[in-house]
Amino acid sequence: MEIVGKRIDDIVDNALAEDLGWGDVTTQSTVPSELRGKASMVAKASGVLAGVEIAKAVFHRLDPSLQVDICVTDGNEVRAGDVVAELEGRVASILKAERVALNFLQRLSGIASETRRYVEAVKGFDSRIVDTRKTTPGLRFLEKYAVRVGGGHNHRFHLGDGVLIKDNHIAVLHSQGMTLKDIVAMAKAKSPFTLKVEVEVRSVEEALEAVEAGADIVMLDNMSPKEMHRAVKLVKGRALLEASGGITLRNVRQVAETGVDFISVGALTHSVSALDVSLDM
Repeated sequence: MEIVGKRIDDIVDNALAEDLGWGDVTTQSTVPSELRGKASMVAKASGVLAGVEIAKAVFHRLDPSLQVDICVTDGNEVRAGDVVAELEGRVASILKAERVALNFLQRLSGIASETRRYVEAVKGFDSRIVDTRKTTPGLRFLEKYAVRVGGGHNHRFHLGDGVLIKDNHIAVLHSQGMTLKDIVAMAKAKSPFTLKVEVEVRSVEEALEAVEAGADIVMLDNMSPKEMHRAVKLVKGRALLEASGGITLRNVRQVAETGVDFISVGALTHSVSALDVSLDM
């Protein structure tokens, strides 16, 4: 799963500028500039690796002469003690890039690892685990990549990526005297025909109303598994169904059992724990 290009260069450059805006005064005042050495990036916990190519890009962006050999590629599982990558070159360069490289690798691996847990939890069912836009500002591209590495799928990348009529849209337009049928019809008329129209609902009755209004996808927001099952029974085949809100590892399999097509999980990106990875000289 390749991830390259100018967008990555820009993200890496911004991260390096944030950390090295005034230089690394510690390294500059203590480590001879031409001193050479070796280092290893080592996993300190078990999980799914993601972002090793980004980490490599960080080292090369700071010092193209550094040799970086990747030992474990993205998507593979690691255990505590596994060597992820080996480096050789100027010690000062390695030390200056260390934290930024690890930040990317730890964050993205944490997302991939958590995603894999959700994917494994619904194994045997057709429901797909998808992410949300609850991402770190400026890092959405990478974080959604990590979700794919973990076996999940991407929801919208941005607001122009699909029509999603949420509760606040409906509340505002209801105040203008519009019905849900009016809202969906207007969305279909004014948006590109290639885009699907999704509607967020909070009851089975609203789900039926959304389907009858012409929605392509219905988001079942914060419904109980019992309500979801009823909605699936009444709507399946007429529109795709997405479960959203309050999804955890504890209840995700129960949600998948209802027969929904998608299960969106904000926790994949907004509150995930980083995978512990260190750099040892």
